[in-house]
Amino acid sequence: MGEQEPYAGLATTFDTAAELYERARPGYPEPLFDDLAATTGLVTGPARVLEIGTGTGQATRGLLARGWQVVTLEPGRELASVARRVLAGRGDVRVVESPFERWEAGDLAPFDLVFAATSWHWLGPEVAYRRAAELLRPGGHLAIVATEHVSPPGGDDFFRQVERIYDEVGMGDGQGGPKPPEAIAAPDVAAMAGSGFFAHPTVHRYVWSRDYTAEEYLTLLSTYSGHIAAAPWQRRTLFDGIRQLIAARPAGTVRKHYLNTLQIAVRVD
Repeated sequence: MGEQEPYAGLATTFDTAAELYERARPGYPEPLFDDLAATTGLVTGPARVLEIGTGTGQATRGLLARGWQVVTLEPGRELASVARRVLAGRGDVRVVESPFERWEAGDLAPFDLVFAATSWHWLGPEVAYRRAAELLRPGGHLAIVATEHVSPPGGDDFFRQVERIYDEVGMGDGQGGPKPPEAIAAPDVAAMAGSGFFAHPTVHRYVWSRDYTAEEYLTLLSTYSGHIAAAPWQRRTLFDGIRQLIAARPAGTVRKHYLNTLQIAVRVD
C-alpha cells in the first residue's frame, strides 16, 4: 500500500494505465524544487537535467518550471506518449522512451543533475550509481525523491480500517496501516554515501495531504502496480469494500498524507 512499491517484476504494469496515471498520480510540492535548486546551486541560468522515470511528467513539470533543460527517460511506450503530449509547450524537454540502464547518452551528456522521483527503487544499485556518476559533470549532483504514504498525528483512520479488506483478499502488507512520518528514515542515504561515487547526501522532507472522493481514490489505486496485477476478483472485492467505506463517511472523502524525501548528493571526483 506504500508508494515505493519495491517489486521489480511489477515495473512494467504502469504502462497499461498511462491515461489513469496522468489523471490520478499527484505531483510534488513546489518547495521541493526550491530546495533542489538551492542545494545543487542551480538557481540561475539553464541547467542540464537527466530525469529517470518520467511517468507522465508529474515531477518533470517542476523541473521545467525552473527553466532547466530536461532529458527524461521513460521505458513505457504509452507513458512516454502521454508525457510528450502533456509536457508540450512547458519548456525545453525531450522525452526518451528507454530504460536508464540501457540508454546511450551520446553527446547529450554530461548533465548538471541526475534526478529520480519515486523511480530509483526500480533500479539495481550496482549499476545505477555508477551510471549516474558517469553521466554527470564534475561537481554534478544526484537527487533521489522517495515517496511514502504516512499517517501523522490526527491522520485519517480510514487506512487502518481498510487493512481488514486487504487481508481478506490476500493483499495485506502486515504493517497495520501507514507509519508516522518520523518513523520513516531517508531510504537511500546509506547507499548513496556508500556507493563510492557520491558524497553524503543532504536530506529534505515534505509532508502534505490530499482529499479524495471514493472514485478519485479508486482511480489512484488503479495506477499502483500491485493493484493492477491483482486478480479480477481481488480488485472487485477490494474496490467494492473501499467504495462502501468511503460512502459511509460524513464528508464522503478520504485524506491521504504523503511524505516526500529529497536526497541530494554531489559526485565525488
